Amino acid sequence: MAGWLISVYRYYLKPVHLTMKKQLIKSKLLHCDETPFVMPKKSKQYMWVLHSPGKGGGPPIYLYEYLGARNGEVIQDYLEGYKGILVTDGYQPYHTIMKNSNDITVAGCYSHVRRKFAEIVKAAKKGEKLTPAQEIAAEAVKRIDQFYHLDNKFKESSDEERLKNRQENIRPLVEDFFAWVKTFDSKTISSTKLRAALNYAKNQEYYLKTFLDHPEVPLDNNDAERSIRKFCVGKHNWHIIDSVNGASASALYYSIAETAKANGLKPYEYMRYLISELIKYPREKVPGDELEKLMPWSESIPDICRKKKNKKK
Repeated sequence: MAGWLISVYRYYLKPVHLTMKKQLIKSKLLHCDETPFVMPKKSKQYMWVLHSPGKGGGPPIYLYEYLGARNGEVIQDYLEGYKGILVTDGYQPYHTIMKNSNDITVAGCYSHVRRKFAEIVKAAKKGEKLTPAQEIAAEAVKRIDQFYHLDNKFKESSDEERLKNRQENIRPLVEDFFAWVKTFDSKTISSTKLRAALNYAKNQEYYLKTFLDHPEVPLDNNDAERSIRKFCVGKHNWHIIDSVNGASASALYYSIAETAKANGLKPYEYMRYLISELIKYPREKVPGDELEKLMPWSESIPDICRKKKNKKK
C-alpha cells in the first residue's frame, strides 16, 4: 500500500504540490514550523509546514514539506522569491533569512515567550507562597496576557481599527514589558529557568514588536504549531518513514488533506475527485490551467466534495 501511495504521488500528484507552493509563495503572510522524525540509516530528518491563513485575498493553504535538515539554508532556498511576513518561533536561522533578504520580515511568537514563564509558575506548589523567581514569572505572564486581551477585543474589527488599537493601547504595554524585563540582571538571577526566559524575551524583542505595525499579523505562531502537531500525532502511530520518496509523498498527502479541510472540502471525496481527474492526462502532463481548476480553493470543485454548511437557526 505504501508503494502504491508513493507511485501515485510520483506519477500524478507532484504537479499538485508544485501548484500549491506557487500559490503559497504569493501570500503576504506565512506561518512556519518544523518537527523531527526518524528515517533509518539517516541522521535526524525534519518535516516543515508552511501555512498561509488566507488573509489578503489568497486561499488558506497548508503545505507540508520534507526538506531533510533543519537549518537556515534549506528554508531560505525553499522561500526563494517570497515577499512578505514570516511568523515563526525564535529559531535563529529565520532571523538570518530576514537579514539576508530585503523582502522578508520575521514576526516573533508571544506564545513561546509566555510558555517559558508559565512553566516556572506551574512549578509552584499549591498553597505555598511563590518564590521570588515565580513571582517575576507570574508578572511576565500577566503582562503578556494583557496584550492578548486588548488585541482580542478588536479581533473582528477592520485592519485600520486593529492597527490603531495596537499603536495606541498595546504598544505602550509592550514597551513597558521589555523595559521591565531589562531591569533584571541575568547575573543576579539564581533560577536557571527564569534567567533563560528573561534572556529569550530580550533576544526576541525586535521580532516580537513586528505585530504592532502590521494588523494582519497575529501575536503568536500557534497556527503553524497546530498544523505540525497533526503530523506529530501521526508519527507516533507509524513511528518511521523509511525513504525519501515516502517522506515527500507523506508531505503531499498531509498538504492535500489539511488544505482541503481549510477550504471547506471533505478530504476523502476531494482526493477521489482529484485523482480521477489527473489520470485523464499523461503522467505529469496536466495543463497548468486545468491544474488550477483542481486546486482545493477552486470554484470548479464539485459540490459532492464540499462540506455542507450549517444552516443558521
